[in-house]
Amino acid sequence: MTDARPVPLPLDLDYLRQVLLELLEIPSPSGRTDHVQQYVGERLSALGVSSTLTRRGALSACLPGPRATGADRAIVVHTDTIGGMVKRLKENGRLELKSIGTHSARFAEGAHVRIFTDDLERVITGQVLPLKASGHRYNEAVDLQGVGWDRVEVRVDEPVEDIAGLRALGIDAGDFVAFLPNPTITPSGYVKSRHLDDKAGVAAVLTAFKAIIDAGVQPKVTAHLLVTVTEEIGHGASHGLDPDVAEIVSVDAAVVAPGQQSRENAATLVMGDGVGPFDYHLARKLAAIATEHDVDLVRDVFDYYRSDIAAAVEAGAHARVALIGFGVDATHGHERTHLDGLRHLTQLLCLYLQSDLVFPEWDAEPEGELADFPSLAVQPASAEGPREGPIGIAETPTHTG
Repeated sequence: MTDARPVPLPLDLDYLRQVLLELLEIPSPSGRTDHVQQYVGERLSALGVSSTLTRRGALSACLPGPRATGADRAIVVHTDTIGGMVKRLKENGRLELKSIGTHSARFAEGAHVRIFTDDLERVITGQVLPLKASGHRYNEAVDLQGVGWDRVEVRVDEPVEDIAGLRALGIDAGDFVAFLPNPTITPSGYVKSRHLDDKAGVAAVLTAFKAIIDAGVQPKVTAHLLVTVTEEIGHGASHGLDPDVAEIVSVDAAVVAPGQQSRENAATLVMGDGVGPFDYHLARKLAAIATEHDVDLVRDVFDYYRSDIAAAVEAGAHARVALIGFGVDATHGHERTHLDGLRHLTQLLCLYLQSDLVFPEWDAEPEGELADFPSLAVQPASAEGPREGPIGIAETPTHTG
């Protein structure tokens, strides 16, 4: 089926739901991701796909295409999440937190947590509370307390009242604190949970790979999968990409909020984010695929956003880059998405994996002659090659006034 046009594939949505819920239940704040990477590797192995792990913990797998040589593509997702770390043991027997990743302490208040000490056989639970947590003690002062990580603390679920008691439990500075996700899938298809970013994306990618394999489809181009573990702290895809990759598509949460076009029940094509615009040609190819096959896809631009793509480009990745996502309301807070959006995203991935590179011949090499660049007037581009003669910029009359 390598010469066939892309077609929508049957999707195992029960598999998507199961994988998503299992991923959510595995704590994986940036810096403590071994367990979740083992899980993803085992899921890939069950599909017949082998994987390797870098020294820093990124997982790499591959769906081979028909060409033995030439340029490849990569799908990038991340399993690490926001979280916390014990910054200080407090004299009252509670814990001061330092955030892992960028998120507000406003959404940490009330969260149930797991505290991971160096004793792997023991997990201690607790809850994040504002410093003024008792309405019967502080009355209106509870509402007047500001928001910040220096204004919350972890109440440990053990009989402890001082620093010595915390140390006796094995707790120390630098211990990881994971926020419990509390996932729920409603009868109407909404998925509510912390850490949908980016575990819903990982579930969608694994489901797309499963659909390709179950249908007996060979990808048009060798497709690498890179699962990173430090995206939330800014340098996820900075290593681990195959040097032959010519196109990188990152899959991540899309921002559903006032002023944004992203929707929970649709896939999102991100045209630009806080770092800058994405590749002109690859983005519009993904949009065209979605239009041709009735994938519900909206375009959006984000202000305060950074993905694995930024780290890859800053590390020197010589490839076209694009970002697609699933709409998430209240990102890095009390997150919610919808199964319909995940379905559209997964189908878009399936169609993309069946397509060729944007410019199959040109992109097969890292560089080429300007005259061979397949563009009629730089943008929009055409595979037919350069147009004859000058681009045709009109001469500006000389001002003599």
